[in-house]
Order: sequence, then structure tokens, then C-alpha cells
Amino acid sequence: MNILGIETSCDETSASVVRDGRRVLSNVVATSLKEHQKFGGIIPEIASRRQLEFINIVTKEALVTAGLTLKDIDAVAVTTHPGLIGSLLVGISFANSLSFALNKPLIKVNHIHAHLYANCLSVFQGKNNGEGVIFKESSLPAVGLVVSGGHSSLFFIKDFRNMRLIGQTRDDAAGEAYDKVARILNLGYPGGPVIDRLSKNVSDNDIHFPCAMLPGTRDFSFSGVKTAVLYYTRQHSAKPGYSVERVAHAFQESVVKVLTEKSLEVARKKKVKALLVGGGVAANSALRSSLEAEALKSGIKVYFPGMPLCMDNAAMVAGLAYHYYKT
Repeated sequence: MNILGIETSCDETSASVVRDGRRVLSNVVATSLKEHQKFGGIIPEIASRRQLEFINIVTKEALVTAGLTLKDIDAVAVTTHPGLIGSLLVGISFANSLSFALNKPLIKVNHIHAHLYANCLSVFQGKNNGEGVIFKESSLPAVGLVVSGGHSSLFFIKDFRNMRLIGQTRDDAAGEAYDKVARILNLGYPGGPVIDRLSKNVSDNDIHFPCAMLPGTRDFSFSGVKTAVLYYTRQHSAKPGYSVERVAHAFQESVVKVLTEKSLEVARKKKVKALLVGGGVAANSALRSSLEAEALKSGIKVYFPGMPLCMDNAAMVAGLAYHYYKT
């Protein structure tokens, strides 16, 4: 079964063809990131305008790459929520029209749930985009952690049609905190990759920032650690010995610690043996190392998508849609 996926929830415009829910035949992504960088964040109007320009092009390229035509498509899948309203409307309108014209089913997909399903996609000789181990449905139930610029959420995954939200951020998402701290440190946008890179240069650090643990809950809070970085920078940036690298390292260490501890605590309490991680921050090297090392102590296996599948993409949408269609 070939499903054409459409993803336009933020600044990316993506189309993908996935066969039988796992095998990625194509995954084309066009981004307007460079146009947003000078503003230090996503400008919704710019994003939706570029998506209007890109949507037809990326869909045609996805079909050509897959070696298929529209006649070979069995269903159309599209991200319907959450996301930027204007951007979502571009994808939904396009997918609706295509579904109607082809007389094929339209499958509506939750963007956050799709990020977790990215761990199940098989490409490049059966490997998850050339990296990691593919998660198999037989290993469910599991706990899912989605960490991105807009979301920091924990899920209990009974099956891929039943993902229950059990914890989320009360303020800034983890990726949003990275971007705001990068702005404080004049590191540009997006903040995640540059902070991760700078942090690797620090081996010993006497700077420590608090990150709210919110004991007794499964929720997150990252606004406090962002504010701590702001105050520290104001007080110390003009002093001798001030180091942007050490500040970035301390910030990342604090965020990674709370994400690791909360996620694995939930996994242990739920008595599951698998933790699925998705979203842009899943590409962070420190988070990957921390989760894998700590999970090993509890006999829990951590799954990460291949790097390109951590970012917004239509393959995860088409893949998850297969399970929706079967029901």
C-alpha cells in the first residue's frame, strides 16, 4: 500500500511516499529556514507563503523519486494539528484537493504522534535512514518523548492508534529554550545545533543552572533555566574568564538532565522496556548519550530516528497514516 504524505506544520514543506507503513520510497523536504534566520525565529506569514510555492513541486518530486504516479497512490495523508494555522491550511487544502481529485481516502495525522512513529521507518537497506535500530510494533507498549521547538511531551504508547499524553511542558518547549538562550548568547538561529556543538568543547564546568523538576508530576518547565542564563550573562559577560561555551554547556547539561530523568522515571513506573524519542531535539548528541547511558542501567532500550527523520518530514506522516487506515 502506497501512501502519499504531506507535512506543512511549521516552516518545512514536505512530501513523501511510504509503502506499507514502513518502507520510505521518497522523502522530499523544502525549507524556508534561511529567510527566518535574520528574524531570529519563524515568521508564520513567510512560512505559509513559501509553502504555497513549494507544495506542488515537492509532491511531484516525491512521486518521481518513488518511481510512481498519482495512479499508484492508495491514500493521501496530511498533518492536521498541531502547528501554525496558515501553514497547516496550505497542506490540508492541497491534500483535500488531491484526495478529492483522485477519489482516494484522506487520512488526518497528529504531527506530534508522527514524530514518535519516525522510529519505525525503514530506508536504506532496512536501516532507519542509515542509523540506529528500527522499532517494531511487537515491542509495544512503550513510552514516547517528543522534544522540539514547539513541544516537550511524554506519551504512553499502547499502540500506534492509541498514544496517551501523560506529561508536557508548562511553558517553553526544550527547543524553544535552546533558541532563546542562543539569542541571549548571540549565537544565531536555530540555537540547538550551535549550543550542542559548543558544549562539546567543555569537559569541566563550574557553572550550573537549575532546571525545574516539578516533583510529583510528569510535566516539564524550561523557562526558569532560560532566565537563569539571562541573569548570569548580564552579570558576568563583561568579566574576565567569561566563556560562552561554558554557559552553553551548563544550560544544555541542565535541560538534558531533566529530560533524561523524567523520561526514564516514567518508563520505569510504566514497566516498559522501550523509550521512543522524536522531534528536532532528538538529534542532540548530549541527549542521545545521556538517555542511552542511563536507560542501559534500567534495561530500557532507547530508540532515535535517523537524523533527517528527527526534523519535520512527511515520511513520518505517511507511515503513521498506514496504521490509521487499517482501522
